[in-house]
Amino acid sequence: MPLSKKLTAEFLGTLWLVLGGCGSAVIAASYPNLGIGFAGVALAFGLTVLTGAYALGHVSGAHFNPAVSIGLWAGKRFPAKDLIPYIIAQLLGAIAAAGILYIIANGKAGFGFAGGFASNGFGDHSPAKYEAMACFVAEVVMTFFFVFVILGSTHGKAPRGFAPIAIGLCLTLIHLITIPITNTSVNPARSTGPALFVGLYYDPWALKQLWMFWLAPILGALLAGFAFNWLMEEKIAAHVGTDDAITGDTIGEIDEPVTGD
Repeated sequence: MPLSKKLTAEFLGTLWLVLGGCGSAVIAASYPNLGIGFAGVALAFGLTVLTGAYALGHVSGAHFNPAVSIGLWAGKRFPAKDLIPYIIAQLLGAIAAAGILYIIANGKAGFGFAGGFASNGFGDHSPAKYEAMACFVAEVVMTFFFVFVILGSTHGKAPRGFAPIAIGLCLTLIHLITIPITNTSVNPARSTGPALFVGLYYDPWALKQLWMFWLAPILGALLAGFAFNWLMEEKIAAHVGTDDAITGDTIGEIDEPVTGD
């Protein structure tokens, strides 16, 4: 598959993730009496990944997240040469989604950025006022398990065709746990899109705190990639060069083990 098509798929998939997930938080979560609440927002994020992976996984691997791309590289399932192009495409998709969401949300009288526009934050900007260390640990740990589930469910020995379901449900669970803590990132691109609009049109707090939602997810993803690779090392060595070699499934799909070189 040409890289240009893979990058287009990553752009569209990340746009869908941010528009669907953050859109549910900005537009539907607090709607009087009929709002979807935390559970609805969590499910929306999970559904965007599930549907996006089935639609675009065969094109780009359906990462939709810089931390996922980095974690897959650490797990030797994605080449280093494609990291920067993938991350740029994901960022552009997230920014485009935030722009579309702004246009839609701004169509209602009284709209403003005081509610945060689904931005991630810690301290005074944490939904439940969690301190920075608690938020950092939550983001590292949740990203670790998110990437670990991705690596495990797309492993050649896992049941094929079900990876998007496991990954989507995992992301839903992560949001159910961490929306009150950080508004849930585990995805630097998802955090960057809304933060840019809050910073440009309202207050720079979201941009000032954005560092955490790059550093923590990337750290968690790297740990997951290295840990999974260590855990499966003997099995990978036993099967490389056979018909049972790691092939991946949907997210991070590859034809053979990738060295990351």
